[in-house]
Amino acid sequence: MLVGIYDFGSIGRLVAREAIERGHEVVGVVDIDESVVGRDVGEVLGVGSIGVEVSRDVSVLVDADVVIHATGSYLDRVYNQIASVLSMGVDVVSTCETLAYPYYRYPVLAIRLNELARDSGAVIVGTGINPGFLLDTLVAVVASSVTRIRYVKAVRSVDALKRRESFKRKIGLGLDTKTFEDKMRRGELTGHVGYAESVYLIAHAGDLQLTRVVEGQEPVIADETIEERGTRIDKGLCKGVKGYGAGYLGDKEVVRVELQAYAKAPEYEEIIVVGKDYAVTWRSSGTPGDPGTDAVILNVAEKIHKLSPGLHLMTDLLPFKIRFSV
Repeated sequence: MLVGIYDFGSIGRLVAREAIERGHEVVGVVDIDESVVGRDVGEVLGVGSIGVEVSRDVSVLVDADVVIHATGSYLDRVYNQIASVLSMGVDVVSTCETLAYPYYRYPVLAIRLNELARDSGAVIVGTGINPGFLLDTLVAVVASSVTRIRYVKAVRSVDALKRRESFKRKIGLGLDTKTFEDKMRRGELTGHVGYAESVYLIAHAGDLQLTRVVEGQEPVIADETIEERGTRIDKGLCKGVKGYGAGYLGDKEVVRVELQAYAKAPEYEEIIVVGKDYAVTWRSSGTPGDPGTDAVILNVAEKIHKLSPGLHLMTDLLPFKIRFSV
């Protein structure tokens, strides 16, 4: 498989390295970072020269079978980037969180991407570890063993100290409450993006037409000073975030996803599916965020050529539907 990388940051480099180890060929890499532009991709990765330089020019991706796109969370800000690749007839797997279910926040852009991809004979999928897998696609897999589903809840808990620096920054690690709230309001912090997208993906997997979806997020405040893994968080400052997305039919909550990502949080994922006659609970010991993202992206990329041209959702790739009875 010939792989292109759009953004050579931490995720792009993880994917490139894993792609090479799997025997794929990286044929083009795009970035605007002056510290890497013009340098050999292999040398940046520390694997030796591969004869491909990092470029600002998106046309270097034209020979790729699939491009891994990993620049931003909001589709309106990265639409032109994705469109420039699709217009060359090249498939795209993007980590853009709001592309996981774009019909919620960006219905017009979703339709345009679908039309562009079809006209160009290309495929576009938005995915990642979350949203894209743990709190939505995996939930649908677990729920497939339950008949007449009444209620679904999925929780992910992450120790923020084990995540990369950019993740720590986006959840406001070490900020005071007022600064956290001000930065969130101005969009300088995002916390987690994708609560509603995960809720809609689960509902979509069961053809459930939700009345409404609400989501919320707040800082988790340290009740003692934390100093670990080179990070210090004083008592009273933000040590991470917790948030949720909830889907309703009328006044009844039927789908709920929760994320807690803070310093020294326990690591696990838990999925609870309640049916008419029985319930199923699935629990893990936690999934590493970046390696998990890397794995999901490449595993989807290796199969994307089998899909019909257009915009696809992760839960549509499953070979079954789930059934709600609420």
